[in-house]
Amino acid sequence: MSVWRLAWRVSQQDRRTFWLSWIAFVIYFATPVAIGWLLGRAFTDLAHADSRSVYRIAAVLVLLELVRMASLRYAALLWTESWVHMQSLLRANMLAAQVASGGPSAGRPVASAGEALTHFRDDAEDVAMLVDGIVDVSTGLVFTVLAAAVLGSTDLAATSVLVLPLAGVALATRVLDGRIKRYRSADREATAAVTGLVGDAMATATTIKVNDAVEPLMAHLQRRVDTRRRTAVRDRVLDRGVQAFSQGAADIGLGLVLLVSAPLLASGAFGVGQLAVFTAYLGWLSFLPRMVGRLLARRKQAAVAFERMGRLVARADPANTVVTRALPIGSRATARRPAPAATPRIALQRVEVQSLTAQYAGGAGIRNVSFAIDRGSFTVLTGAIGSGKTTLLRALLGLGSYDRVGGRVLWNGVAIDDRAAFLVPLNAAFLPQVPQLISDSLGDNVGFGAADVSLIAEALELAAVASDVAEMPAGVATMIGPRGLRLSGGQRQRVATARALVHRPELVILDDLSSALDVETELELWNNLTAAGITVFAVSHRAVAIDRADTVLHLVDGVLTVDGVPTVDGVPKNHPIQ
Repeated sequence: MSVWRLAWRVSQQDRRTFWLSWIAFVIYFATPVAIGWLLGRAFTDLAHADSRSVYRIAAVLVLLELVRMASLRYAALLWTESWVHMQSLLRANMLAAQVASGGPSAGRPVASAGEALTHFRDDAEDVAMLVDGIVDVSTGLVFTVLAAAVLGSTDLAATSVLVLPLAGVALATRVLDGRIKRYRSADREATAAVTGLVGDAMATATTIKVNDAVEPLMAHLQRRVDTRRRTAVRDRVLDRGVQAFSQGAADIGLGLVLLVSAPLLASGAFGVGQLAVFTAYLGWLSFLPRMVGRLLARRKQAAVAFERMGRLVARADPANTVVTRALPIGSRATARRPAPAATPRIALQRVEVQSLTAQYAGGAGIRNVSFAIDRGSFTVLTGAIGSGKTTLLRALLGLGSYDRVGGRVLWNGVAIDDRAAFLVPLNAAFLPQVPQLISDSLGDNVGFGAADVSLIAEALELAAVASDVAEMPAGVATMIGPRGLRLSGGQRQRVATARALVHRPELVILDDLSSALDVETELELWNNLTAAGITVFAVSHRAVAIDRADTVLHLVDGVLTVDGVPTVDGVPKNHPIQ
């Protein structure tokens, strides 16, 4: 889909507001045509001493000016609302793709906070600016056509000269096509690098201080800022240069008009009224060439924006950034975010992983991994650092992006088509190696507003953190600070575990839970999960987990062994799968 079509679909998110604002802008730009024509009539009548006609025309001119100012105010108000709708559509589609657990609407996760900022703020604004340019050019074209009709009846040769600036601007922008896109893309990438580093520094301020890394960090930030400055200067200079060229081309066009009209002016063939019309239109006639140059430059910049935003939506297709959706914004908004379709709970009897492969371009990852997990069992995955444990968990859940994938996962003997969409609560819950908490109360971190008090209390007991919470003055209402900084590392890990357990999922997948727990607390946690009959698949290196496990899977360079027995064709010897 071309950039023009993508921009058009964005503009039609709120058709009523867009078209009303466009009509108001057309009125604003069309009234100067009538004003210029009436000025010509007024000067002609004044030359013939027809004062009554001059007074009538003056009254009409005052009325037209009032209409022009009113239409501008109305257009600005409506365009602001349309502007919000357009950017909100793009951001909503990117956000929907980012939060989708799976299915056709899921997109590639954003790489960093800095990248997200440039996509959601800058790229969306670049597209809105393109639509803004389309409105400017289309309404300016209305004025130019009407003015050309009036001027053409006076001097056709002078009017035809107005086409030359447009041709010059289009040619110059075409020559600079690749450079405009290249400079804008480099500037966006540099901006993401700076904002991402600043965000990471704020999140890890304590770590930076205690490691006396402030100066090295500032030096690294300075290098990124210097790169950002260079890319920004190149991008802005080129953008302003295109605009300056457009303005210069428009001024040259006006000079050519005067040059062509000079013989008529010298011979007196131009009456005072005709001269007044030309004078009234000259300033306005420079608008269209300037806007055309700006529009063509914005088109290249918007192409970069669509390409970058397309990376975050389903199938990396920019067309999915402009999918129409109801947005609960605006003065007439009635839309509400539809409740997502809940994934139905399907009681687990057995999970089978068959020849699962997930490898990166360099060959790292897992290959031909096969095993089974029965209901109520405790399965431990272990292996050296870099052996592929986290990759196995994420591939099982349908997460991540790999260069080579294969295999399948069966739930009660039925293959799961979309693992990322199916393996979510209530069917499965995943606790990553580094869990993330939000700056809210402890209870909200566990339940996310979707669980009642009894479920939260039960989850805290299972996660072996209930006694810690009981000692806090506000209990589950305790505010835990940014990313849970008011909690110890073990408490953060167990609160995140409680979040994974709060809805009693059929399968719980834990990535190296024991890394932040002491042996006694870990033993209590495993005892709680076993007593509750919860099916657990966990990464662990500790004997306390391995000794309690029903099955131990060992990864060696992405290849699986079970209880020390190597696999055959990806399937463990003497394993129930066989």
